Amino acid sequence: MFTDSHCHLNFPELSANLPAIQAAMAEAQVTRALCISCTMEEFPEVHALAMAYDNLWCTVGVHPDTEHMTEPSVQDLVERAALPRVVGIGETGLDYYGMEERKGGRTIADMQWQRERFRTHIRAAQQCGKPLVIHTRAAQEDTIRILKEEGEDGSAGSAGGVFHCFTESLEVAKQALDLGFYISFSGIVTFKSAQYLRDVAAFVPADRLLIETDSPYLAPMPYRGKTNSPAYVPFVARQVAQVRGLSEQEVADITSHNFDQLFKGVVTG
Repeated sequence: MFTDSHCHLNFPELSANLPAIQAAMAEAQVTRALCISCTMEEFPEVHALAMAYDNLWCTVGVHPDTEHMTEPSVQDLVERAALPRVVGIGETGLDYYGMEERKGGRTIADMQWQRERFRTHIRAAQQCGKPLVIHTRAAQEDTIRILKEEGEDGSAGSAGGVFHCFTESLEVAKQALDLGFYISFSGIVTFKSAQYLRDVAAFVPADRLLIETDSPYLAPMPYRGKTNSPAYVPFVARQVAQVRGLSEQEVADITSHNFDQLFKGVVTG
């Protein structure tokens, strides 16, 4: 019924409790989840999860905020993307948030390594024909610009993909949609302070809409502040349903269908 399009089940908050999480997913009618890679070092763990559970799939990629870890080449990503149950490239993108506090006072100009890594992921996605899972935070202008420069405009040869855990403005959503991307909403859409995001969720065309947990982070209301789980994605669906005037079942059906469309039929069941 429900599909969690983005989670991190290999993270220690969740990996020690996988049988219980699977049981909770089944009870909540969450039938599928996509496990996201954040480093090349952790990819074997992520891939092992996808191979061990018939309702899990995975991606390969290096999160834009990850430093001092293996830097992938296009070939590194393409080779791993060819493995069974690997259906996307990412998460990748740009993160300029908290340049003073989180990045030691470096400037945006100092983030060239992030931009080069992003280009590597885009080129790998285009080469292997699998979609991008994009993380963008306080970097929307460069994210859109680089996608355009690398030929991501929705035309033949574009990889396409999803802007995951969307927290940007309606204008950024429109730009992403114009490039052929999907928009995914997390538990943030349920937060009291996120009316602007609910407005975006009401705007996104039905055939470009996805939902996710980004677990173990960003648990939706009424679990905010607790460890998140794919079993909580129905709460995201409920909020999206309310702003769109739909039932939860309709949102579940729409977003699960879109998940299949984005990943070109690779994911089934």
